[in-house]
Amino acid sequence: MVMALLVLAIVIAAMISKEAYFVHGDIGTASFYNPPYIPTKCDGNREEQFPPGNLFVAVSDGLWDNGAACGRRYRLRCLSGPKRPCKRRTIDVKVVDYCPVTPCPSTIMLSRDAFVAIAHHGRKINIEYIQI
Repeated sequence: MVMALLVLAIVIAAMISKEAYFVHGDIGTASFYNPPYIPTKCDGNREEQFPPGNLFVAVSDGLWDNGAACGRRYRLRCLSGPKRPCKRRTIDVKVVDYCPVTPCPSTIMLSRDAFVAIAHHGRKINIEYIQI
């Protein structure tokens, strides 16, 4: 009987852990911006500033740090948004620019490719991000 209860508890814990998200980084919002992506505030017109897969971002005032953010890398994932937009994965992105819109509508503005990598649809999502 005790063994059966232990097995049941393990199964229930496994089911819950598949559904639960544990937050380990900072929480913010993300939206996307479209090309042209150059010139950037970090490296101007240099094409080589963009990482493979075009997984890059522009950041708002809170992360910009007077330009010190250039080249920083963040791991991020979608947490929520209207109509359940999130894909269950993380991506690593590189900061290449300061937010191109004033005032910035999000904590992080993702390239179109980066946004599509973590969300099925939508314009603005809630994210978790951590510097790596």
